[in-house]
Parts: sequence; structure tokens; C-alpha cells
Amino acid sequence: MWTLLPRMRQIAACSPASSAFRNAMKLLVDTDAFCKLGVAGLLQDALEALGVRVDECGRLPALTPMLRRGRLAKVYGAKSCERLSRLATTMSAIPESPGEWLDRLTPIVDVDPGEALLFAAAAPGAQTVVTGDKRALRALKDVPGFDAAMGGRIVVLEALLIQLCDRLGVEEVRNRVQPLMETDKTTLVCFSAAETDPRGALDSYFRALISEVHPLTLWKPPERGAP
Repeated sequence: MWTLLPRMRQIAACSPASSAFRNAMKLLVDTDAFCKLGVAGLLQDALEALGVRVDECGRLPALTPMLRRGRLAKVYGAKSCERLSRLATTMSAIPESPGEWLDRLTPIVDVDPGEALLFAAAAPGAQTVVTGDKRALRALKDVPGFDAAMGGRIVVLEALLIQLCDRLGVEEVRNRVQPLMETDKTTLVCFSAAETDPRGALDSYFRALISEVHPLTLWKPPERGAP
């Protein structure tokens, strides 16, 4: 049975449902990024900044169950998770068997099953991935062919927040991210009351991450003033 699994995944990857998903979806969002942007009330703004609609976004199948029960409710509160759960249902769940990339990414210790599924779904197509999992990116940089498949299509939260600061204004973003201050270290450092230049702090974190994950190419926000 186990020897047939890769072949079954290839068949599933070519199924009409998988093909329809790849054709319809422009952006895939991991659970961490979805929750942080959603709790901050920045998810819709982020999607607009990336030029996609919510119905063009995919999310992990486990997201909705995790929001209804488990650790996410403890981290973000039951009321926030209830609201996020409703929002999550407007996105399509990523198919469970996206193809050969899953077999390559699943064994990597620092890439959890959700991130493996997310990137395996995006690698063969043209979808952009929004992720908050830096540990996974540090591991994925060493995977042969991964940058060729995904380079420039990986959006990390720091880069997205930089663009949102440019679009909405730094103080607006600072106000929105307040609910994350107790749970996210980067947000706490960059948007604390003592930080006079949150955008600059975000840029510092982002540039450091670019170096850490080289040669993997991350998506970069447009230069200030660019359309």
C-alpha cells in the first residue's frame, strides 16, 4: 500500500479538482499568517495590496478545525477565532494530495506538515504563498530546485507589513496590530510605543531574513512611491 502512495498523489495532482484549484487560486495563506493578519484586521488590506480577492485564496484544510478548538482559541481568544473561522470558510481548502513536491518536503524535520502541503500545492503552479514560518524557510532554502519553483512568490509577514505601512500609514498599522503585541515578538519590537520608526524596524528584520534564507528569493514590497 505504501509503495503506491507517490503514484496516488500524482494521479490526485492531475485530477479535475486539483487542476481547478490551481487554475482558480492565486494566493495560498498559512495558518500563522492568516491568524495574525485576521486578528489585526489587516487580512483584507493585505489581499488588496497583493492584488487578489478572498475567493482567489487557498488555506490549509486544518485551519477551520483549529480555530474551533485547540491552541488557537487559547492564543487569540474564542471570539476572535469564531470571527476568523467564518472568514476562513470563504477560502478554498488546499487539496490534500498536490503531487510530487509533497514527497520531497514532508520528510524535512523543520517543515511541518501544513507548510509542506502549502508549498507542495504552490510549487507546480503560479500561486504566491504568504507564510509566517521562518523555520520552514530556513530549511527550504537547501532543497534542490525549490527556489527555481517558488523564488519571488514567498511573502513573509515583515515584507507585507512594510507594504501595509506604506499604503495605510504607520500609525494605522500600529493601531491595528495592538492585539498581537502579547503573542508576537516581532510585532512587539517593531510597533512598541518606544519605537519611532516601525517601518525601519520591519525592514531591518526583513533584510536579516533575506540573508538567512539565501539563496531562496523572497517577495519584496514595492519601493515607496511606486504604484
